[in-house]
Amino acid sequence: MTSAPAAPFGRMLTAMATAFKDDGSVDLDGTARIAAHLVEHGNDGVVVSGTTGESPTTTVEEDAEILRAVRGAVGDRATVIAGVGTNSTAHSVELARNAAKLDVDGVLLVTPYYNKPSQRGVLHHFRSVAEATDLPVMLYDVPGRTGLPIATETLAEAITWPQVVAIKDALGDLVRASRLAQMGYAVYSGDDVATLGFLAHGGCGLVSVVGHVAGRELAGMIESFLSGDHATALATFNRLIPAFEAVMGVPNYGATTAKAALQLQGVLENRHVRGPLVELDDDEYAALREGLGAAGLI
Repeated sequence: MTSAPAAPFGRMLTAMATAFKDDGSVDLDGTARIAAHLVEHGNDGVVVSGTTGESPTTTVEEDAEILRAVRGAVGDRATVIAGVGTNSTAHSVELARNAAKLDVDGVLLVTPYYNKPSQRGVLHHFRSVAEATDLPVMLYDVPGRTGLPIATETLAEAITWPQVVAIKDALGDLVRASRLAQMGYAVYSGDDVATLGFLAHGGCGLVSVVGHVAGRELAGMIESFLSGDHATALATFNRLIPAFEAVMGVPNYGATTAKAALQLQGVLENRHVRGPLVELDDDEYAALREGLGAAGLI
């Protein structure tokens, strides 16, 4: 059996939600509870201030406070990756430098969104942020949100830089995932339902949303697959399908469903989000409860 691919940030990571109080301010205690819950339920890494953390709505000062709270809750039990990607290179550089002061283990750098730069512009953005600190970088390709896929040629250039070590890939192209692994990337699936396919094509792990409520199960699935027990891995996947559909299969998904799931598990007292997101309505909340129940998670 071939050895499992290297996973510089761990194999099971969750892009964690940020808790908010009734008045809309950041709930640092609640955010710390989320981080602790994730580490105590199968996650060996957390990604802070990513899409699910509602990073477009948080300030630079809030981002630093959130990172501080998460690092304090996690300690040395898991890696902490700071989301620093924005559609402003100067802003992303500032966030990366701030993160470097807060004892994080790496940064997540998404493609600049909305601006639609050329691939040369994407490389300039990535290099500027990567060179701002000595932190290892996980690139993030999610064209469904950014409107701009990262070209394979761009990724081939970026992996030659010493800071760039990994990619969170939400493109879903298994052939490309295999090529990226051969280039030297640690390839993390950016989509829960694609995880087994990515592992079969050289991927090393998952950056999850469903991991808010199924961390142990997903970690076990990954471990089973990489150890060669593909039947057990598939059985776990099949059992989790109702949860995948409940958390990720509705239009109003992501932070909204993650927080509602945490509320159902008693980790959070509310499911507040910041606009333009809106909380799940009663029907959506009931459907989420039903899906998580069908998967045996609540």
